[in-house]
Amino acid sequence: MPEVLVCKDGEIAEGGVRLIKVGREEIGVIRHSNKYYAYRNVCPHQGGPACEGLRMPQVVDRIGEGGILLGQTFDEDDMHIVCPWHGYEFHLADGCHVIDRNLRLKRYEVVQRGGEIFIAV
Repeated sequence: MPEVLVCKDGEIAEGGVRLIKVGREEIGVIRHSNKYYAYRNVCPHQGGPACEGLRMPQVVDRIGEGGILLGQTFDEDDMHIVCPWHGYEFHLADGCHVIDRNLRLKRYEVVQRGGEIFIAV
């Protein structure tokens, strides 16, 4: 597969996104925990710009004895991409919707080589 240069390693801020155009496709390259992820910037729900939404960790309910809700916390190891149009959430690690794993963002392979970041298209 041909590779497209995105940037030098570190040019995208931690937690940031860079949108690039490859032909007619717009692809969001996201940096989180010094790893890079690349997805087509289209939400499968209604075509919203998924990669331009928030990135936030999974919300986890803390349940006590008797099923009493003690509060909520975040799972920083399960970061989500939240589409800004309707709030659809996708796991950053694999692009799958958090509830319906059949609904997913189109993923691109990220290649790190020689201090630069490429995506395979």
